[in-house]
This record gives sequence, C-alpha cells and structure tokens, in this order.
Amino acid sequence: MSSSAQRSSSLKFSHILVTVMVALVFGVIFKLWDSVYGIVKPLFPQAGQLTYGMWFMAGPFAYLLLRKPGVALIASLAAASISALLSSEWGLQTIVYGFFQGLAAELLFTAVRYKKAGLAVAGIAGIMSAAASFLIDLVYGYANYETWVLILKYGLRVGSAFLFAGVFAYFLVRALEATGVTSSLRPASEEDYQSLSR
Repeated sequence: MSSSAQRSSSLKFSHILVTVMVALVFGVIFKLWDSVYGIVKPLFPQAGQLTYGMWFMAGPFAYLLLRKPGVALIASLAAASISALLSSEWGLQTIVYGFFQGLAAELLFTAVRYKKAGLAVAGIAGIMSAAASFLIDLVYGYANYETWVLILKYGLRVGSAFLFAGVFAYFLVRALEATGVTSSLRPASEEDYQSLSR
C-alpha cells in the first residue's frame, strides 16, 4: 500500500472529534427516542420494533459521513454511553448493545474495505446491527417467545434497521454533502462522482 493510501485511510483527530460530535447528537436522540418507542409499543404486538432502527443509526451515519475505519464502532458505543448517562430506560445494558451493534456494522464496512458507502451497504450494516442485538437479546432473555412472535419481532426490527440505518442515514448524509460541509471531512470518492451523474 502506498503512503498516500495509508494517509487517506488513517483516522485523524478531526475525524475522531466529528465522530464524538455525531455520537453526542445521537446519544441525546436515543434518549428522547425511548419516549417514541413507548408511544408506539402499545399499538399492536411488537409495534415498538418499528422504531428500533433508530438505535442502529449512529454507526452507519458516522461511516457514511467520514468513510474511515473505526468510526462506526466509536459512534455507536459513544452514543449508547451518552444515552446511558442520560438515564436511558435500559441503563448500562445500553452500552453493551451499543458496542456489539457498532462492531457488527464495523465488520461489514471492513469487509467492503471502506470503499463502498451506498444505501445498500448502510442498510445491510443496520441489519447486521439488528442481528447483533438479537444475539444480546438471547443472552438477556429478551427473545424467549414463540416462533411466530420471534419472526414478527425481529422481522419488524430488521425492516426498521434498513430504514433508519440505511435509507434515513444515507439521504441525511447526501443532504449534508449537498451543502458542501463534508468536503472538509473527506475527499470526494468515485462513488460520489457516480451518484452525481444518476
């Protein structure tokens, strides 16, 4: 790998600072989102899962914004930690979820070598975060349901994950790109140029 390639993929202090700022915003949103979850939950069995994807959004959003190794994990963990400090309903468990959900997303971005940053990649990262949350649910006993309930619960969660971590995160970053604020954070990629010609 050339030195220029190494420099382009390295995580700088400015990237960490932006990631922390993203995490701070999402940490507050996560805390407020507890109320949205509480409002939607009684509508029908497992309705709360429709809102669950918001809690997967910090990692993919940070990655789409910066395209740097580690930012998805850092953003997810930090956002969850901030939410926990703000007295999240789920307390310290929030941090455990944040770590593994961020790690799952990070593994996908590692698999594509941090070169792809489209809607599908972000959405799949959200789905991987949902899968990680399912495994943690198993550990905490939150997945002790009949088969049809499990399918309903995690089917809705996967759909919500793709919507929030994929669609919402992607178009939010695209909106930021249109303002030019991301140009100082990362150089335009080949994918950026291709998206402009669509």
